[in-house]
Amino acid sequence: MTAQTVPAHVDARVVEPDFRAPSVRLGRLLDEDSAQPLHEADDSGVSAVSGLIDGRPVIAYCTDATKMGGALGWPGAMHIVRAIETAVEQLVPVIGLWHSGGAKLADGVESMDGVGRMFAAMTRASGVVPQISVVLGPAAGAAAYGPALTDIVVMSNDARIFVTGPDVVKTVTGEVIDMEGLGGPVAHGRKSGVAHIVVDTEEEAYRRTRRLTGFFSRPGEIEVASAGEPDDLSALLPESPRRAYDVHPVINRLLDDAVFEELQAGWAPNVVVGLGRLCERTVGIIANNPLRKGGCLDSLSAEKAARFVRMCDSLGVPLVVLVDVPGYLPGVGQEWGGVVRRGAKLLHAFAESSVPRITLITRKSYGGAYIAMNSRSLGATAVFAWPDAEVAVMGVEAAVGILHRKKLAAVADETERAELREKLIEEHRRIAGGVDRAMSLGVVDEVISPDETRVRIAKALANAPAGRGRHTNIPL
Repeated sequence: MTAQTVPAHVDARVVEPDFRAPSVRLGRLLDEDSAQPLHEADDSGVSAVSGLIDGRPVIAYCTDATKMGGALGWPGAMHIVRAIETAVEQLVPVIGLWHSGGAKLADGVESMDGVGRMFAAMTRASGVVPQISVVLGPAAGAAAYGPALTDIVVMSNDARIFVTGPDVVKTVTGEVIDMEGLGGPVAHGRKSGVAHIVVDTEEEAYRRTRRLTGFFSRPGEIEVASAGEPDDLSALLPESPRRAYDVHPVINRLLDDAVFEELQAGWAPNVVVGLGRLCERTVGIIANNPLRKGGCLDSLSAEKAARFVRMCDSLGVPLVVLVDVPGYLPGVGQEWGGVVRRGAKLLHAFAESSVPRITLITRKSYGGAYIAMNSRSLGATAVFAWPDAEVAVMGVEAAVGILHRKKLAAVADETERAELREKLIEEHRRIAGGVDRAMSLGVVDEVISPDETRVRIAKALANAPAGRGRHTNIPL
């Protein structure tokens, strides 16, 4: 049999479908045989369907990378617009699968107008229904801003997001870089923060997107009885309050089945944000991570947390805030990098939010960062603290060193100076720090036992009136 010969029992016209075809990609995302077209088949380069994910309805659209690299013209953009509008009408999540070189150059202004209308539809839907973008190949030019306008961006290993490609960059600036370095998963997962989730394969992108969608389509209700047996979460912290630790094990033990879908894990990692379930209810988690920069807030982490707070508030997802923060990170770079402007975003996000939001102070909460991390003054539903937690302008030792510098310097004997220092520390802790003072002022509601953390937070959420913000989720 030569290379040109086909066995008689095989139909030579039968070929495997291109994995980039919208029918294939949408079929891999959605429940089997659930996709139903929202429009007649055409050559627009976009397919939009209704379908199911784990039995719950969603709307999805996909650019067709097999036709002109997925370029968007007016008809394709209008399919996306109508898909988004359908999702809003039905109040279901909408998911976009992106592999597109941007607007069709040959169509000129017409394609640009269509893309602009698509952006407007995304903005109108923001805060009304969850919007998730899955980038599976290049998303260039106008197609880069489509995912950026949605709530969550998932990037596969082959994804490339950029406004102008390497050739244009080289021509205009002289910088030499390839597509991956310019807009690949590392660039957007660690440097820019554009990507919320980065995965190695297309299949993993679908799996993670399905799980994400479930948090929104099946939010659930708090079932306090499912909290389980007492579990001492403080055992996960080091004995010394000065030692750093990774907050992820604490989060995993707090949540049901240790399932935590972290967002933007590689960007501004001193704050951890993501979705999970607590006693069967979808919740958003925000936590300082002492393993990174000592858990300090800085300009990028404040901006990261602010966007997450606004997303959860706009979509009605309650918040749980785990606080162990020594303050804002000082430095010229921080001030010039906009820590005042970006830090204000987090203050604004918490202060305007309407969803139930519970704060737990595990070790410390100092200075301006105390306010920013969902304090009572910003309207927290409840503020709990573990027994050894401290709430103060700064650490007790540092405060004593500043307030009593002259008194300590006047004592020549080192032993006597150390004894005086310890006495002053205890006095200062009694009047300005420690959790007892915070409770007397009403900024902490209750000291709770660490082994009751799950059940106490669950009860607080269950007893809180439901709320949801009335605002969009602007890409901060």
